[in-house]
Amino acid sequence: MNKGFVYGLLAYVLWGVLPVYWKFLRGVSAMEIVAHRMVWSLLFLAFLLMVSRNWAWLRLVLKRPKTMLAIALAAGLLSVNWLTYIWGVNAGFVIETSLGYFINPLVNVLLGVLFLRERLRTGQWLAIAFAAAGVLYMSLNLKSLPWIALTLAFTFGFYGLIKKKIALKAVEGLSLEMGILFLPAAGYLFYLQGQGQGALGHSAPLLTALLVFTGVITAMPLLLFAAAARRIPLSALGLLQYVAPTMQFLLGVYVFGEPFTHTRMVGFSLIWLALILYTTESVVIRRRKKALGYAG
Repeated sequence: MNKGFVYGLLAYVLWGVLPVYWKFLRGVSAMEIVAHRMVWSLLFLAFLLMVSRNWAWLRLVLKRPKTMLAIALAAGLLSVNWLTYIWGVNAGFVIETSLGYFINPLVNVLLGVLFLRERLRTGQWLAIAFAAAGVLYMSLNLKSLPWIALTLAFTFGFYGLIKKKIALKAVEGLSLEMGILFLPAAGYLFYLQGQGQGALGHSAPLLTALLVFTGVITAMPLLLFAAAARRIPLSALGLLQYVAPTMQFLLGVYVFGEPFTHTRMVGFSLIWLALILYTTESVVIRRRKKALGYAG
């Protein structure tokens, strides 16, 4: 089996089982978990950079104020995404968090039109229309917007849009983002510890270990994803991206026992139909272009 495919699959499987990890930490506030994730991620990434002696890029980036501003904005979006996701999981909304990552590919397409002046094909417009219909159906019948899903989809969509403009590898980019967030996150944790409210060292040894390990579980899927991206086409990664939200959805329904009502079933079905249409249309177009390229 292609190593790139295995790396990609492992990355998305790890992202898919993250709700289980966060559930083990549900006794800790989402804000504190996110702060630990930022601090330990930076320390783990710094260790990786030290081992690989990969520091040359840092001096160049620090000399580019516009790039640093973009990275700071990306860091802010990522922090909102993480906070919403962890809170949603531990508040019993795993199904809705999975919805956010189901619609994220279509949000990416929409943002490409709005900000990169990309032109959509008919099939892509139809896919976005079906997804919008699914969100609208659930909003009207549940009498509230699925704000967790929309927040996750759009924060990660804008995050990806910014990262597309920054020529940095996954580890380098995340290291800078965590570097920007490190001081406020560490300050918050020190404040909690000073007030005797921090979980670190004041809870069971397993919980303390899980908090420290958040850096590894944050960086490892990214490293695997980066390794996969170097070895297999982006089209293959595009298909694998549905593994994580599918696993999260199944965990929400069958492991955590969250209700999957008729309204949600209809709404999700419209969105799944949109994804099938979007993926099929993209594969067909890509094969046509490839065939024409060979013919020329």
